[in-house]
Amino acid sequence: MNATPHPTGAASVPAVTPHSTAAAPVPAVTPHPTAAAPVPAVTPATADERLRRWRLVLGGGEADGTGRALTGSDAAMDGALAALYDKAPRGRERSAGLGGSAPSVARWLGDIRTYFPQTVVQVMQRDAIDRLGLATLLLEPEMLEAVEPDVHLVGTLLSLNKAMPETTKETARAVVRKVVEDLEKRLATRTRAALTGALDRSARISRPRHRDIDWDRTIRANLAHYLPEYRTVVPERLIGYGRASKAVRKEVVLCIDQSGSMAASVVYASVFGAVLASMRAITTRLVVFDTSVVDLTDRLDDPVDVLFGTQLGGGTDINRALAHCQSRITRPADTVVVLISDLYEGGIRDEMLKRVAAMKASGVQFVALLALSDEGAPAYDREHAAALAALGVPAFACTPDLFPEVMAAALEKRPLPIPAT
Repeated sequence: MNATPHPTGAASVPAVTPHSTAAAPVPAVTPHPTAAAPVPAVTPATADERLRRWRLVLGGGEADGTGRALTGSDAAMDGALAALYDKAPRGRERSAGLGGSAPSVARWLGDIRTYFPQTVVQVMQRDAIDRLGLATLLLEPEMLEAVEPDVHLVGTLLSLNKAMPETTKETARAVVRKVVEDLEKRLATRTRAALTGALDRSARISRPRHRDIDWDRTIRANLAHYLPEYRTVVPERLIGYGRASKAVRKEVVLCIDQSGSMAASVVYASVFGAVLASMRAITTRLVVFDTSVVDLTDRLDDPVDVLFGTQLGGGTDINRALAHCQSRITRPADTVVVLISDLYEGGIRDEMLKRVAAMKASGVQFVALLALSDEGAPAYDREHAAALAALGVPAFACTPDLFPEVMAAALEKRPLPIPAT
């Protein structure tokens, strides 16, 4: 049997915890005579379909046990999978059927887009880049035109940015722009709505107009005036929120680790930075760092420019990056600093922690995200995460869908919606 099953044939099965046998016995139930459905017989057609599916899962070979041959589109699908995932004969290193030429890879990319859904295509592309070392082929324009763009592909392109020839850069920018525009459509409306609401609620007023009354807070503040006979609360004091003025009232600093492991976080943070910068009530600064610090605030009107201004890879000096951010803060009580990093510090650890503590003491709302991506928490420095938590700065991974809620809570200075681990 082939030791490496094809990825599309294996279904994801959730873990199931059986009920304890020590629980109270369940009484026997005699089903109604008409309640039991007849068990369908296994016809030759269904048996053949099962063999077909097992054959696609197991990948063929003399030991797969199915004895089933594939034809037509099944054979083409199996060939596309085999080119990426099959092992070479015993005693030889793993190899694949894609070859080293761009035309054969381009044909393979076309095949997988024909036979598999978009989400599977993106996984297979990522595996081809990681397992077969095809990243350098992405430097060719015809290859970029054949791939299915996604966040991980953008991260790979950014890591190749310095080696990319001029003939490829325009195609690469087009690929990156497509991904960025898709992300903006997905995230921008929700982000603006959440943060606008947070800014409105932060402007409390004691004599609100009817449409500006915060009924939840008003009711809670007047529970002592509940009249049981009328089953109602008579509010003696109204609590409302005014509309946020168009003047800048809050400052947000995004401080982003651009080491290689943070590629997806860099992409998402750049998109969010552009969305925040488009809001008049928030002034936004975006800083990326490795062992050096680059302020990309002046490029926030175009997140693609921001992304091509990054340089994925290299070391990490969080303390130096935070020093730069701290020096730009003018109104600490109205500022939120978001550090997006796996916290592997190559700089001065104690100075980094002192700097965070000083910003907190001055009134800055400090948020530490181990990742801003769909994948969850990466490997991270647990000692540094614990040290930040001791300062009142919990460090946690955040999905893009949760980020607007995290930012809204930080702007309102209320507890962050930390996801359960």
